[in-house]
Amino acid sequence: MSDRRIKKVVIAGGGTAGWVAAAALVKHLGPLIEVTLVESDDIGTVGVGESTIPTARTFHELLGIYEQAFMRATNATFKLGISFENWGRIGDRYLHPFGSVGRAVWMGEFQHFWLQAREEGIAEPYGAYSLEHQAAMQGRFATGGEPALSHAYHLDATAYARFLRSLAEPAGVRRIEGRIDHVVLDPENGFIAALHLANGDRVEGDLFIDCTGFRALLIGAAMGVGFRDWGQWLATDRALAVQTESVGPPVPYTRAIAHEAGWRWRIPLQSRVGNGLVYASAFMSDDEARARLLADIEGRPLFEPRPIRYATGMRAEPWARNCIALGLAAGFIEPLESTSIHLIQIAVTRLIQLFPFDGISDAVVGRFNAQATREWEHVRDFIIMHYKLTERDDTAFWRRCRDMPIPPSLAERIALFRESAQLGLGGEALFRVDSWVSVMLGQRLEPAHWHQLARLLEPGALRQALGDIRRAIDARLATLPAQERFIAGYCPAAPPSAAPARGTVRISVCGRA
Repeated sequence: MSDRRIKKVVIAGGGTAGWVAAAALVKHLGPLIEVTLVESDDIGTVGVGESTIPTARTFHELLGIYEQAFMRATNATFKLGISFENWGRIGDRYLHPFGSVGRAVWMGEFQHFWLQAREEGIAEPYGAYSLEHQAAMQGRFATGGEPALSHAYHLDATAYARFLRSLAEPAGVRRIEGRIDHVVLDPENGFIAALHLANGDRVEGDLFIDCTGFRALLIGAAMGVGFRDWGQWLATDRALAVQTESVGPPVPYTRAIAHEAGWRWRIPLQSRVGNGLVYASAFMSDDEARARLLADIEGRPLFEPRPIRYATGMRAEPWARNCIALGLAAGFIEPLESTSIHLIQIAVTRLIQLFPFDGISDAVVGRFNAQATREWEHVRDFIIMHYKLTERDDTAFWRRCRDMPIPPSLAERIALFRESAQLGLGGEALFRVDSWVSVMLGQRLEPAHWHQLARLLEPGALRQALGDIRRAIDARLATLPAQERFIAGYCPAAPPSAAPARGTVRISVCGRA
């Protein structure tokens, strides 16, 4: 496509996507490239997602970020899973925990042992064999120890971007304040040549990263890359977000509570709570959504609910010519399983691995796009499953979800589990077997058959094995304090009025501070 050497990287837009990209690129490729980020203080960020999955910890390790400094700066709490309420039927509740459930062997995963034990009347609920599930329900948490808890974070997304900026700029990222007026394309090859700012400045580069949110000023508006709309499977298209005062200790899990036309989230931080209502505008008006959100929240709202409109789907080509879309410019899958920040981080990681120093090639672009498509479609299927596997018929919205056709990839996986309790996941799948099983069982999908490996055990051995798992979990729980007490000693956030600390952590650039 182009043999022009790539030296100057220009990131259009800040927010979480922009500063994740800037911090990662300067950390790992700093001596080899120049990184410039263009953003305007006049343009706000969406910032609805205040929740992550455990992969965020691995990404932070790659950047040399200390957990305690990050959590203090972002008002963060710990997250061990997601509580789903009213999804299968009204009144149902189950937890999708992080980490493993029970113990697996090469012949089959834990669900086969559990299903056999349940048939014999000796099994406790599936979540009883998950340390993270039990710790979440008891509000307990601590880092370290054996086994360690698989955890993620609830965080202030705006503070997170600010924290990453405080690391990236001292490490060499150049920030330009300004609003992008238009994108300048090379008339010969359609590549982006420069960003023209409203003040008349021109920012040239070799590779451009579009972090301009839903506007997608580079990849969409300027380059015309299409959008794959998944609205036929995920009908929600609007959200309202509001923060409230805390009314109790933060729990170490996110709540996803289904309502008549979607669901609402509750994400506890150290000093406040993030709340939101996701809904389908075809089934609920904006006024009804606002009234529903304000009626259901706990604590005093800190501002008026903020409306967000979106389309669910992904960019047909996240990388087109010399432009790569990240974050909302690349697409959006509603925040039900907290994957938005992960999809940014994994895309930046892949870019670093495939970075086109000597020029952009079709092969590299094709590889990047193929991997991104597989990841996005896997997440898409996992989210659709929550809606499809409902038994609710109390509203037109839930009847639509229950009866809708679904992607063949998901239909095959559901059929496989229903018939054999198998999942057939590939090695690159983000959500592993334990996650799929927790949600499928939680939403009342019952396998007709399962592997009979448990019947190979000696009489009483299955009962003993399950009892050993439970006893080990109980012993570990006894060592865990309440999350609130642990946070108070480990990573208390600064008072809300305090200025954010800068330079708390330095990013070393290939050994150079």
